[in-house]
Amino acid sequence: MSENYDALFSGIIGKDYDMLNLICPQATKMSHLVGETLAQFAERKRNDTLNVVELGGGTGITTLALLNATENTRILSVDNEPVMQEQAKNHLKSWVESGQLTFSPVDALSALHYLPSASVDVIASAYTLHNFLNLYRSDVIAEIYRVLKPGGKFINGDRYALDNISLHTKTTQEEVAGYFRVLVAENKLDLLEHWIIHLFNDESENHIMRETPALEALQETGFMAINLSYRSGVNALVTAMKPEKK
Repeated sequence: MSENYDALFSGIIGKDYDMLNLICPQATKMSHLVGETLAQFAERKRNDTLNVVELGGGTGITTLALLNATENTRILSVDNEPVMQEQAKNHLKSWVESGQLTFSPVDALSALHYLPSASVDVIASAYTLHNFLNLYRSDVIAEIYRVLKPGGKFINGDRYALDNISLHTKTTQEEVAGYFRVLVAENKLDLLEHWIIHLFNDESENHIMRETPALEALQETGFMAINLSYRSGVNALVTAMKPEKK
């Protein structure tokens, strides 16, 4: 095969990413939950303009949920896949023109490196961190903690593998069956091939983000109030706070 499967989101998946809503309806729900969680946080800070960083903005699905959560935000959406980010820019032009939304075309770790310590109120993400290699993800978590202000919040709607490996395997098998059911009916066999390959990547030992180790990593980094508040299959919403200064 001549395709480059190391940059899946720059190819057919990125161009046809809206199909994710059909093969994984939970993805849309997760974006809404990330936005609702930001809205709840903003309620407690009504008089403040919140600096929000979104990691892995993609085509703008979760970005829109964040923008609709509250008007008192300035959002930096980070994604280094131009195919997807261009779609977001087109979809969200009015917020760009108003100055509420800006984009960064670099990878998550580089974008975080550029930010000053304790400069961001909220870092939000949906279905991004699980794509990272484990070591890279650890560095990203450390940088998230560094750039958050004391009392700042990390909101992550993502693919958190179940601790019960047998149940996780069964859930993943059902997920794959759903891919076939939807994409064969849509006659999108090339897209089916790429999503299956992407799923193998997600499930590999150097990528998989299993629930307990992931939450423990947040705690070891220094986060508190770590909470997994929603789960449906492998899809889960996790939040964590950077402690206030004593």
